[in-house]
Amino acid sequence: MFAIIGFIVFGLVVGVLARLIKPGKQNLSLVATLLLGLAGSVIGGIVASALGTGDIFELNILGAIVAIVAAVLLIGVAEGLSGRNKGARV
Repeated sequence: MFAIIGFIVFGLVVGVLARLIKPGKQNLSLVATLLLGLAGSVIGGIVASALGTGDIFELNILGAIVAIVAAVLLIGVAEGLSGRNKGARV
């Protein structure tokens, strides 16, 4: 139970850090930030696990760095998709 709560909190932290790192204003809700942070955390865990630095849900520095970078990229993708949708409606 505590592992899931820790994963959610870490995902939120990753999402917030990614939004701070990404330049410009992002029109993302707190839920979208959390979901993108969680996705980034999973990607970071998979990469760290593949490199043999630990388990997918184990917190380590390599996984955290990859998670933040992945979340920044995911925020860019989300912005691109939402911008494309807004342009289609006009």
